[in-house]
Amino acid sequence: MAPPPNVKSEEIVEESMAYQLDKRPISTIVFIIGVDSVGTIPASLVTYASIQALKPDLIINAGTAGGFKAKGACIGDVFLASDVAFHDRRNPIPVFDLYGVGLRQAFSTPNLSKELNLKVGKLSTGDSLDMCPQDNALIIANDATTKDMEGAAVAYVADLLKVPAIFIKAVTDVVDGDKPTADEFLQNLAAVTAALAETVPQVVDFINGKCLSEL
Repeated sequence: MAPPPNVKSEEIVEESMAYQLDKRPISTIVFIIGVDSVGTIPASLVTYASIQALKPDLIINAGTAGGFKAKGACIGDVFLASDVAFHDRRNPIPVFDLYGVGLRQAFSTPNLSKELNLKVGKLSTGDSLDMCPQDNALIIANDATTKDMEGAAVAYVADLLKVPAIFIKAVTDVVDGDKPTADEFLQNLAAVTAALAETVPQVVDFINGKCLSEL
């Protein structure tokens, strides 16, 4: 999921200049913040097109997510994802099953999470807002704290093209709570995206002038 609906699709990609990657300048950071086109296919296409066009040194996928209270997530919490995986690509055949899950590590940013006091947890991605029993079983297997609709797709393309990526997810709804997911999501969307809009610039400010190894 993603920031408020008043963000137009043509504003999906933003550039942030003047960073330093090890000893060479980072030329571009790409924010993947799809709004009008939710889900893994648009996320994959935007990520691929952004990397091809802008040759970024870092991708930030910022958006909203459901959270699991059993894993310590609360409404309004902002998480950095440590790992990302899919929960709705069910291929019960050896080797194919691992491909379906598509587990990948996000770029490690321990100093960033400490400086901004961000929670860290695993992120699981699927193309539906609701959660069927099969999805739930795979989310548990993924040991996920948050659930979104884009992250693992962004991670797949970023990994394929060898660009580091981080994932910032703000919790709009408690997936294992007692309220209907859609109702709780809509109720909290505006406030949570406002909190996310405060956090993302702080992340960029922290990154500015640092090497990736310092993050």
